[in-house]
Amino acid sequence: MDFLNGINDFLTQQLGSFGPLIVIGGLGLFMILLTVPFLLNQPEDPLKKLKRSQQKQSTSAPKRERLRQGNRNEQLQKFANFLEPQNEAELSAMELKLRQAGYVSRDSVRLFYFAQLLLGLIGLGLGLAYVYVLTADVEYDSQQMMIRILGPGGAGYFLPKYWITRRIQARQDEITSGFPDALDMMLVCVEAGQSLDQAIIRVAKELHASYPALAEEFEIVSYEMQAGKDKERVLRDMGTRCGVQDVSSFVTVMIQSAQFGTSIAEALRVYSAEMRDKRVMRAEEAANKLPVKMTLATMMLTVPPLLIILIGPSFENISKMGSMGPN
Repeated sequence: MDFLNGINDFLTQQLGSFGPLIVIGGLGLFMILLTVPFLLNQPEDPLKKLKRSQQKQSTSAPKRERLRQGNRNEQLQKFANFLEPQNEAELSAMELKLRQAGYVSRDSVRLFYFAQLLLGLIGLGLGLAYVYVLTADVEYDSQQMMIRILGPGGAGYFLPKYWITRRIQARQDEITSGFPDALDMMLVCVEAGQSLDQAIIRVAKELHASYPALAEEFEIVSYEMQAGKDKERVLRDMGTRCGVQDVSSFVTVMIQSAQFGTSIAEALRVYSAEMRDKRVMRAEEAANKLPVKMTLATMMLTVPPLLIILIGPSFENISKMGSMGPN
């Protein structure tokens, strides 16, 4: 006990009142980083390997399910309970968010949570290195030390979430910008005698260079239609994946046109004209916002120099007169 008390007193003197907890946390982090490579390189369970081979040989199992399992990453499969939500609703919401960001891999959810864990641990390691290596001669109190250690860890943990949010916004802006052009091209194809399926395939090919995100969505729609999926379900899934109001309205127009038997070309003509007007309105709105946004910057950059130029000489003359004193 005397030995342990001596170690506790030494850590308290060197690192403060949280010294023992910091050392224990550092040892735990070191053990985790040391264990992860061994876990990733762990050989596959023979029972799982046998089960997978039986699934491949079995003809009763659906081909779609075998393909889903075959595309899974076996290294991440070992940590599925830790790298993805166990709640089905939460898992579906996370998958939808990643799809809206453009990540359609089956392991995207696991990779997202793995990136959060890895970047959080790297941030904690950088915080510990900053406190105990780079600024070892500086004495911090407990609150400052926690901020410098936990701050980088928290920033690393939330960095993937921030990245996904920015990706979703950028992708939705790209889809919104390119959707009027896509509708015009689709209208031309339909009026030339092509069906809606052929028009979607053609538009997907033409939009690859200018709007790759929108072209990818149209390609998914064309593949699902060719696979025999219900057209109404395919269009609704596209509206959900994009998360853009214009696309959702287009899906509603197409579904209603098919249900009521109206001309698809006429519906596309009316809706594409509306989308062009909407794009002009967005451009005018952005132009009207620009003077308001520039007002603050203009005041900050022009008013202080102008005051210095106008009032500066007067202040200098007043200070000179005060230094001279009464005659």
